[in-house]
Amino acid sequence: MKKILVPLILLIVVAVAALAGVSYWMKSSLTTPKEHDKAGQYIVIEKGTSPGEIVAKLEREGIISSATPLNIYLRTLSDGSKLKAGEYRFASPVTPMQVLAQLEKGEERVTRIVIPEGFTKFDIARRIVEFIDKNPKGDGAVSDRSDSAAQSPPDEKQVLALMNDTSLIRELAPEAKNLEGYMYPSTYDLEPDATAEEIVKTMVNQFRRIWKPEWTKLARAIGRTPHEIVTIASLIETETGVPTERPIVASVIYNRLSKGVPLGIDQTAVYIAKMEGRWDGTINRSDLDSTSPYNTRKYSGIPPGPISSVSESSIVAALNPATTDYIYYVRNVQANDGSHWFYASASDFERGKTEYQRWLEKERQEMRENDARPK
Repeated sequence: MKKILVPLILLIVVAVAALAGVSYWMKSSLTTPKEHDKAGQYIVIEKGTSPGEIVAKLEREGIISSATPLNIYLRTLSDGSKLKAGEYRFASPVTPMQVLAQLEKGEERVTRIVIPEGFTKFDIARRIVEFIDKNPKGDGAVSDRSDSAAQSPPDEKQVLALMNDTSLIRELAPEAKNLEGYMYPSTYDLEPDATAEEIVKTMVNQFRRIWKPEWTKLARAIGRTPHEIVTIASLIETETGVPTERPIVASVIYNRLSKGVPLGIDQTAVYIAKMEGRWDGTINRSDLDSTSPYNTRKYSGIPPGPISSVSESSIVAALNPATTDYIYYVRNVQANDGSHWFYASASDFERGKTEYQRWLEKERQEMRENDARPK
């Protein structure tokens, strides 16, 4: 009996020691960070790739030191089916367990495009072209036709032409002639080979998500269509970047509309110049004298359509204007934070305007002096 017991005990001791050794090796292998030279590159895992093939690729690329520990872990303690296809960037150094966590979470390569509030369709078209030009993958073609002309990167005119398709907003704004005002300003993470059509559609779909069904009812309740509300919101958007005063600006617009007074919003002159391809950064007398229906200095009422992208707060302000008797406003030069002074009388407005003009001339003089200084 003793002769049998001693070898058995030795066998158990050896087995326990071996198991402890394997456990230590596994833990050390899976949790020890490894440096590699692929930190700035994407590792592509195609759909349908098996767990074993994924691990083998990671070993070939130098992300992990050995495929064996990770394969054993996946077969015994984890579920290889959880690994997702995608395009991955792995930090360096990185442990196999951290790599596994990324693969289970899944990653896609994305490129960011920022559309600020108040951007016009012309600004957006330029930003889309810039995005595609910088795109390291794919050509962002406008069309999916196979000829080489169709697959060339789009220019601004081609992107603007895409914005004439109003099918995505027809139910909301059947009178809209283009997508101006309906491409929501935001930061978008896109696939690097996103086409111009896809980018425009993404922005319009975001607008549709932001627009609430009750807003359509509220617009009708105040005698406006959704398109008119978006148009008014775009005027508010371009007049002030201070969200808290947007309802007050909205009240000025509605007060002027009710009195039949032209809105006199200079940003409509800027928009006219952009439409006619002659915007040079300065509002000229010819812009203010334009016969375009967008000229709110010459014609009363609102323009035929929006003049920029609109934020949610500007839409809310257009639907819920403050109750005031203001019909004028001018920049608050004392605060100099983008806010405004508001007035009910022309005489008060003229005083504020005079102060603003003095401030503006001082700013211009300082700029001239700075430009005159030796570099």
